[in-house]
Amino acid sequence: NNAHTHTHTQQYITMTITTSSSRRQQHQQQPHHHFFLPFLLLLLHTFSFLDHSVILKTVHAFSTVPRRYRHPPPSISTSTTLSEAPVPFAGVGPRSTWTDMSKYNIPQIETILTEWTANIIPKNINENTPERIALGVENSRELFVDTIIVEIRRSTEKVGLGILLQEIKGGRSDGLGITVVSGLVEGGLCEEQDCDVMVGDSISSVSVLQTNKSKDGAAGLQDTTTEITAMTECLGYDATVEAISSLPPPPSSGQEQILKLTMKRIRRKPLISINLQYPPSQKEPDTKIQLYAGENLRLAMLVRGIKLNDPLAKRFDTKSGGNCGAGGLCRTCAVSVVRGGELLNPQKMAEEQMLKDDTPRWRLSCKAFVGYGMKEGEMTVQVNPRQW
Repeated sequence: NNAHTHTHTQQYITMTITTSSSRRQQHQQQPHHHFFLPFLLLLLHTFSFLDHSVILKTVHAFSTVPRRYRHPPPSISTSTTLSEAPVPFAGVGPRSTWTDMSKYNIPQIETILTEWTANIIPKNINENTPERIALGVENSRELFVDTIIVEIRRSTEKVGLGILLQEIKGGRSDGLGITVVSGLVEGGLCEEQDCDVMVGDSISSVSVLQTNKSKDGAAGLQDTTTEITAMTECLGYDATVEAISSLPPPPSSGQEQILKLTMKRIRRKPLISINLQYPPSQKEPDTKIQLYAGENLRLAMLVRGIKLNDPLAKRFDTKSGGNCGAGGLCRTCAVSVVRGGELLNPQKMAEEQMLKDDTPRWRLSCKAFVGYGMKEGEMTVQVNPRQW
């Protein structure tokens, strides 16, 4: 680069990088006049807020990750809408618009740092998705990885995101690792626009959204959004910087451009407390159990030794006795939901048909999942309702 004479002022950015070999390396880089190096201002500097036992820990899954995984070049697509990713575990359905997800945030940064891990996601032939690496959590029963979409208005004056990053796991030659947010730069874009970015989050991707107006015949002007994306999930510090700096430069004056950050955040699962009541004839005291969102009601009761199958129930298909083994046919696992029915997933048509002669509060526990809509709360459930 020094062989060329640049007319603009040269600027130098110093970045301290923590790697799994416990070495700190300082790199000085000169910006190329037609690459988007200002994005590197998101890494004005890094500071170590972790002890070395955490920094130097290597993700177990990385030891078996094939070397063919490398970060892809930026992808380009055209779209007109943005959508939130669904909650990635069964039974909870779409999150309710009135649910405050921030109450599931984890305040202990030490917990977040030790929970991050990486998983190999197999190729899905039906959805035509390739094998890939995705962020995950060690304690998947109580915690989950949520997806946060953050949109930032891009500025020609403040070109950096103002995000400090820290590599906590990595050290591989192919660039794989886990890099998380360690703080926000005072006065940077993220702090200025009050972005929902927290310490411990990991950037999954960064996209540049450029809105262009074009004529469409009689329809007049039409907005078309071009999205250029750099994937950064499960990359180490250096590879994350390289991917983000490959994005195009900021727009010229008068053009509207949005930066879309797809963040991954570890959150706790909603907790549902259930008071189980038995028929008086069973002479059993009430039992209290706690379930995490996404747990199946029948399975949760059985593993806790709850006496469930009702001998008075008849199979829907044969009209005789017998346990169908959670097939949704025998009705022996039916329960009466006295309170908190809104915390269960809605009935499907088959379940409604099977229970149409019973009270509306009855549910087949084998088809009931708690925490629907990412809500938590308390429930009262009566076991073996035909015996009441």
